[in-house]
Amino acid sequence: MSWIVKDLQFSAEKIITGGNKYMTGNGYMGFRGTLEEFGKEQLAAVTLAGVYDQAGGKWREPVNAPNALFTRLSCNGKRLGVLDAEPLSHSQELDISCALHKRETVYGISGGELAFTAERFVSMDQLHVLVSRLSLAATADCRIELETGIDSEVWDINGPHLYGLQERHTKGVLLAEAVTGELGLQVAVAEMTTCHFEAGETSGEGGARRFIAFDVKAGEVYEWYKYAAVYTELDCSEPAESAVQNVRTAEAAGYGQLLAAHREAWAERWKRSDCVIEGDAAAQFALRYSIYQLLIIAPTQSEKVSIPARGLSGQVYKGAVFWDTEMFMLPFFLHSDPATARNLLMYRIHTLDGARRKAAEYGYLGAFYAWESQDTGDDACTLFNVNDVFTGRPMRTYFRDKQVHISADVVHGIWQYVAFTGDDSLLADGGAEVIWECARFFYSYACYNPVKRRYEVLDVTGPDEYHERVNNNAYTNALVRQTLEVALQSAELLRAKYPERYEQLAGRLAGGPFLKEFREMLAGLYVPQPDPQTLLIEQFDRYFILEDVPLAELKARVIHPNEYFGGGNGLATTTAILKQADVVLMLNLFKSTFSQEVKQANWEYYEPRTEHGSSLSPCIYALVAADIGSPDWGYPYFMRTATVDLTGESKQYVGDLYIGGTHPAANGGAWMAAVLGFAGVLFDGKVLRVQPALPELWTAVEVPLSLHGDSFRLRVSREEITVSAAAGNREALKVSGCGSRDQLCQPGAMLTLRTAGAAGASAAE
Repeated sequence: MSWIVKDLQFSAEKIITGGNKYMTGNGYMGFRGTLEEFGKEQLAAVTLAGVYDQAGGKWREPVNAPNALFTRLSCNGKRLGVLDAEPLSHSQELDISCALHKRETVYGISGGELAFTAERFVSMDQLHVLVSRLSLAATADCRIELETGIDSEVWDINGPHLYGLQERHTKGVLLAEAVTGELGLQVAVAEMTTCHFEAGETSGEGGARRFIAFDVKAGEVYEWYKYAAVYTELDCSEPAESAVQNVRTAEAAGYGQLLAAHREAWAERWKRSDCVIEGDAAAQFALRYSIYQLLIIAPTQSEKVSIPARGLSGQVYKGAVFWDTEMFMLPFFLHSDPATARNLLMYRIHTLDGARRKAAEYGYLGAFYAWESQDTGDDACTLFNVNDVFTGRPMRTYFRDKQVHISADVVHGIWQYVAFTGDDSLLADGGAEVIWECARFFYSYACYNPVKRRYEVLDVTGPDEYHERVNNNAYTNALVRQTLEVALQSAELLRAKYPERYEQLAGRLAGGPFLKEFREMLAGLYVPQPDPQTLLIEQFDRYFILEDVPLAELKARVIHPNEYFGGGNGLATTTAILKQADVVLMLNLFKSTFSQEVKQANWEYYEPRTEHGSSLSPCIYALVAADIGSPDWGYPYFMRTATVDLTGESKQYVGDLYIGGTHPAANGGAWMAAVLGFAGVLFDGKVLRVQPALPELWTAVEVPLSLHGDSFRLRVSREEITVSAAAGNREALKVSGCGSRDQLCQPGAMLTLRTAGAAGASAAE
């Protein structure tokens, strides 16, 4: 059961969270886990990656395509659906080993029962294709009518986004075509249905629906298949033609062949990414589910899209890309799928001009990356992002204009990729330009304090969004320092390996600020440090003078269940209660810079003051708990992170703003907590260091790793660390475990190091 998500009854109250829980997808599109008969009222959606539209001055958001797997069932003139007739039994399941969604519903009919089953998948082999197999059987003779085809009544939050809808039949193929309103992009969906029984079929007037009627004999099984294809004008010049051609090809291949290819593609992905936990079945299942959620949204084929904050689960958060991608999802792809990791960072390179436009809008130099980034990199975030639940009035927030750390987060991601993979071509392909433009932005944003003789970063909002417009946020300043360091290091690397590219880019910035100014600012930049007595790092200037109220007491002051704790009048703004990991996140990013005592002191101080109002937060406390040798402190935070989309227990509203959907950053955070935290994996581009801190229930962790383009398998138990190198690896890997000296793991060999304080290698084969 470690691969199967399953519910054994239908609950109308869980339709929306179930749509998230049973998601399928392939990086090109996401299909919400709704039932076949559901429509826009139940938030059925096929969300397209990288296709955005703005309607009538509303928030810009991704486009949902018409649903070609729609099927509605009637028996003896009576509609059968979970919302129309209470089922005798119902099950819904998702096999995460191959992203195969299944449902079986049994209804009572005149003289007996009818069982309706359906399974579907969004092909991981053919990215434009969706397929389903449906069947029914009854214990009594009956008359069945199927309404199936393409449901063009699309769910939108801020739509409509599709105009000029045309639906037609083309030699057995149903086709729905429309055009997006803002950019005029064509969207086309094609569908074919094949029945393995005799039936009469009619068509609705002008619609992309089929009406299939047939008589059912008791005890016989009736099976039919649906093949669908989705294309947009971003894919090709004639999306309708491509959709029709693709769906015909899919139908000719048949369900079995398509499913086999789909399974094979999934097997390859799991081979590169499956993390095995021994001794804790619940943790194993939750972690695999988290990895699954990352795999269904990974942009494996495009470097012009990234992963939105809610994945492909719909239009929440405008389908925008946040800092979540670089800080919480990128590590998983670095270790398992470097090509996809590169795509994520190329997206930032492609959207550099949008970041430049934002910087210029606010009067700064360089690149100020969007808080909510879409296809162009221009900021989709508004200045009034939340409505006050008491007055209904929009609240001025400072997400868009004061969360400047996003530019530093982008730089952090680029440099992580270069160091981790050794692929410095990313710098020549635009990465260096991004880094330098972000450094120029911070040079123009920072202030020089002549009294204190230092550069300061003032008037910002850090990861803790409950405290806006603060000065010298420790996380932000530390990331700005890293940006300046990376700007100088990348210049040296580019000059040495890509001199022509260096001269080309450096020539554009010759008027400054450039390397000279970066060095000057780096030498004088203020970054908050631990207090010598308490070892605490103040989150921002004067944070320690805020009201130090216990979290339970603050929550007792709540008047409305959805009131926002931040903003001008939020409950937390004048207190020390923070939304999410801030200082502790910084300690995790720069763990080698701080002593264990400093990390523990700050974990113990900030943990009871953290509300975890963001799903990004718990995994960081798990990571740092493991780092300080207290994994059982971190284990509940790991489980909270890894199960967020299984339980649906997360914030659904900020004020009156719906923020539901999947949580890919938490999914990435669960992987980080397990592998980088409890298994203790740290690769700096030169040496694989392993310092495990396994929770009480765990006896071992085993995970595949891609390091510098080579493949390895790491197993960490309480007794030993084993690294196995693939025979085709190009070079030996330096490995250090539990403080031992560096050992070499040769291609095709296995290296074993003892744990529990043992020094050195016990076996090298």
